[in-house]
Amino acid sequence: MSTKPILHRDDPDAEPLVGNIKVTRDDWLNVAMDVLISDGVEQVKVMNLAERMAVSRSSFYWYFKSRQDLLDALLARWQATNTAALIAQAEADAATITAAVCNVHRCVVNPELFDTALDFAVRDWARRAGKVRRMLDQSDARRVEALQAMFQRFGYEEVEAITRARVLYYMQLGYDLAQLNEPVEFRLKLLPHYLLVFTGVEGRPEEIEEFSAYARRFWEERET
Repeated sequence: MSTKPILHRDDPDAEPLVGNIKVTRDDWLNVAMDVLISDGVEQVKVMNLAERMAVSRSSFYWYFKSRQDLLDALLARWQATNTAALIAQAEADAATITAAVCNVHRCVVNPELFDTALDFAVRDWARRAGKVRRMLDQSDARRVEALQAMFQRFGYEEVEAITRARVLYYMQLGYDLAQLNEPVEFRLKLLPHYLLVFTGVEGRPEEIEEFSAYARRFWEERET
């Protein structure tokens, strides 16, 4: 993820700003998101954000009533991206359960679908804020429920479906937290075995090849 947020005023596809307005609501949100991820919620302060964008902090109040209003907007964006994306991938069309799991794992490799750094930033935030903890618990529950429904869609009984959903979800959280930094080819070599562990059936060669090509594309972009 870029450490320098792109301001709306620097976006050639954005609508031109008028009058004395130098930044937009999205600019404030983008910079706040960057600070949340890199420095934690304690540093998401109006003055800090204004200094990063070289603007007066008074413009903040064109878009937000208060710092809390901004924090609520950050949580809303997190829900609308990460949680919504994982649920959408779990509900995506798939011919087999192994193809469905590959759909979910697109969230792992495509940061445009799921921002892992943001998820961990919110989890860190939740350790110190009861409201955020409750939102995180609700989000985790919705994600696991979507994965459970995915397994049940392919004929798994309820208890097995919830068990496999939890294994799939919480294993990935731990995997990301461990930051193993494995070579891409080694990770993809394990994919057929992971699919067997997660589902109890072997993935089709064409499914594995399709996902591997998808993953390589995004991982190669990260390295360049």
